[in-house]
Amino acid sequence: MNHNLYLQFQTHFDQQPDKVLMATLEGDTHTYGEVQNTAMKMVGVLRRLGVAQGDRVVVQVEKSAQALMLYLACLRAGAVYLPLNTAYTDNEVAYFLQDAEPRLVVCDPARRDSHRALAEAHGVAHVETLGNDCSGSLMAQVADEAPDRTIAEMGADDLAAILYTSGTTGRSKGAMLSHRNLAANSQALVDTWQFTRDDHLLHALPIFHTHGLFVACNIILTAGASMTLLPGFDAQALLSLMPQATVLMGVPTFYTRLLDQPGLDRTSTAAMRLFISGSAPLLAETHREFHARTGHMILERYGMTETNMNTSNPYEGERRPGTVGFALPGSEVRVVDRDSGAELPAGQNGLVEVRGPNVFQGYWRMPEKTREEFRADGFFITGDLGMLDDDGYLHIVGRDKDLVISGGYNVYPKEIEQFIDELPGVRESAVIGVPHPDLGEGVAAAVVLNEGAEVTQEDITSALAPHLARYKQPRRVVFVDALPRNVMGKVQKNLLREAHADLYQTGTAVHDK
Repeated sequence: MNHNLYLQFQTHFDQQPDKVLMATLEGDTHTYGEVQNTAMKMVGVLRRLGVAQGDRVVVQVEKSAQALMLYLACLRAGAVYLPLNTAYTDNEVAYFLQDAEPRLVVCDPARRDSHRALAEAHGVAHVETLGNDCSGSLMAQVADEAPDRTIAEMGADDLAAILYTSGTTGRSKGAMLSHRNLAANSQALVDTWQFTRDDHLLHALPIFHTHGLFVACNIILTAGASMTLLPGFDAQALLSLMPQATVLMGVPTFYTRLLDQPGLDRTSTAAMRLFISGSAPLLAETHREFHARTGHMILERYGMTETNMNTSNPYEGERRPGTVGFALPGSEVRVVDRDSGAELPAGQNGLVEVRGPNVFQGYWRMPEKTREEFRADGFFITGDLGMLDDDGYLHIVGRDKDLVISGGYNVYPKEIEQFIDELPGVRESAVIGVPHPDLGEGVAAAVVLNEGAEVTQEDITSALAPHLARYKQPRRVVFVDALPRNVMGKVQKNLLREAHADLYQTGTAVHDK
């Protein structure tokens, strides 16, 4: 049996070729038939470039309909799709090329020269370009290519994609997602959120991320629905499109910014049936205000790169602010004691663990790390701290690791600390997440200087800029005499977070001497 994820979408491509699958703000439209035809041509290009089943294809391009067609082409060809954040610097991209050993890199035309140099340095055979205006070498080749109608024969556990998620040790880990992982999760979400062909999604998320690609796009393709692609979040544009749409998926920042729009009310949202939020905790206050303004209760869910979605508040039933609902169909969630691993009763905080067909195959070329993250019975240790209440709703109460979630993006402090600690005059540092009025959490750094050293916040941020994506860079720095530590010498970041919780409300660099 062929388990290729593409077959889950095939029926809709065949039965409704004239239906618009994707539209853009500029008024461009792409039907199911056009999308499939272009994807088949892209398969032909991939084959000519020597991309074989199981080969990795690294993609770092701006959001566009053609980028999604390339994703579909990789599925059909049996290649492993590997999207990269467009904010990653060349230094960061170099690591991914070295680790993943792709056959092909597709990048924005503006980065062609730098990526070709990186590809040559790391033995990558081909570099092609794809712009969000349909420019670049890839589409030039597609224009003259004959459609390749084959769909690669894939096993359930064969890889469909690799998504890199930074590790607390500073080394990025490639989460391996199989065709079954993605197919099972998108089908469970279609059923849970009651998607049909009549739905139209407002897609304002990035497509290099689980949320925007494997949740949003795979759901639309599985349901045979349609979507409008926005290049990014634009509150006014979203409001203007809501009368023609039914669903919005977003991060908490979307909803706080929509609440700033005077036009957000019951009339402007009358055609909408569902607002979904994820990737970071949504404040209960935001839930209440949004409901008061629109009559809609935002549906919050819980997922991660390694598992896609795990839980969801109910579509029909009480959507409880501050919770992420119940396990999705086919999946299991439990809360266990951090030390013993014993399952905890309702009301007690512990480690959240999940098991199901959505859970990834492990970390790329990191078997030991993979074994560390799984229990003997197959449950994946998420690293999140949570609690199941008496009614079975899951509450995420914190993170066992030092992950910072800023604007929906994961930021791992160790990666940033390694750069800061190398700067002249710096003795050591600790990077934390502190409350941010717009992003949920803002990245901040506590820095200990060598005696007599004179270092400013600007010195630190300027030094980090060439090496780290902007969302990882701390915008607030507090200079301290020493980092708080427990008796075992571990930095007590919880104390730093408590002491400096108002950094993004009160100013810029802070000297706490």
